Amino acid sequence: MSFNVLVLCTGNSARSVLGEMLFNHLGAGRVQAYSAGSKPAGQVNPVALETLEKHGVPCAGARSKSWDEFAAPGAPQIDFIFTVCGNAAQEACPVWPGHPTTAHWGIPDPAHVEPLEARRDAFEVAYQSLKRRIEAFLALPLESLSRDEIVAAARLIHEGC
Repeated sequence: MSFNVLVLCTGNSARSVLGEMLFNHLGAGRVQAYSAGSKPAGQVNPVALETLEKHGVPCAGARSKSWDEFAAPGAPQIDFIFTVCGNAAQEACPVWPGHPTTAHWGIPDPAHVEPLEARRDAFEVAYQSLKRRIEAFLALPLESLSRDEIVAAARLIHEGC
């Protein structure tokens, strides 16, 4: 069984892209992850790609895109949605077909940290934080848990990481 995961953030240039690529890499076929934003930046932050490459996480096809793509007819049915920035958690999300399980995993925004070395460090912190959460989520017996159990587990993962 494979699950579709959507990682949301406002700009879809940093944290949500890290989450998408990590879910796909660590999920090893168990999940198909996507990312999107409410106000996409239009390009992926180069330090996000640098961070993924440094850790050997494939990032081919990474792009900044609108969440409208995933609310349109013919879009993949999403099983789990994770918001990874404070802004996305406060915004009105489109109605998602199938009512996917949603959780908020707030991660501080590394994209605008200055100077560049500090930004690289901030991306590393965001990467490690997402990696811990995603590994813990993927360790769950998702196939046998109820929606409420998955939501509760995702909240506990956020609090514990």
